[in-house]
Amino acid sequence: MGLEMASSGIRRGAAGAAPTPSVVATPAVAAPPRVGEQIQRLRAERRMTLDDLSRAAGVSKSMLSEIERDKANPTIAVAWRLTNALGVSLDSLFAPQKTPEAIAVAGPHEIPTLSGHDAKYQLRVWGPIELAGKFEWYELTLQPGGALVSNAHEPGTREHLTVLHGTIEIEAAGARKRLKAADTARYVADEPHAIRNAGKGEAKALLVVIHG
Repeated sequence: MGLEMASSGIRRGAAGAAPTPSVVATPAVAAPPRVGEQIQRLRAERRMTLDDLSRAAGVSKSMLSEIERDKANPTIAVAWRLTNALGVSLDSLFAPQKTPEAIAVAGPHEIPTLSGHDAKYQLRVWGPIELAGKFEWYELTLQPGGALVSNAHEPGTREHLTVLHGTIEIEAAGARKRLKAADTARYVADEPHAIRNAGKGEAKALLVVIHG
């Protein structure tokens, strides 16, 4: 109940009255660490895919996905293999969780940016790291001839892309659609899929990924 009664702290009231207990509040207990979120954050910071970490740690991709979504707890042996592959100590997974700020502001320099130089694309990661693998949103910029080609994500994953400017072609599930500014495409992403700049100038879009 968050309270405890100390036997040595009972005080006597008026004659004949029942004793009045002295109640002492227990110190607040820190929330247990969310190990899956920690692993997911560390993987994202190192720009490793689920496949990358799965291979490096010798842990199946399906198990790793369950752990990151806090649907399964890793054994100490599995946690050790994951932290070893991530290059951190095992105890770093169990650091106390900080109380989140009421309003947390991230400046432009704090927004991670992923660049595919040869593929001529840039992804600005607008979503917070703790939601990676669940709900993600990005600002995608494609240079002429640029493309973001992806392998299949987890079963049930869908993507939602809104073109901000330029012309973009979506390829998914054997179909192709061309979009212009202000068009939105919603498509399956649990199969290989691609987003391509279909115009002669730069194209930009908002990309939302909802994992299954």
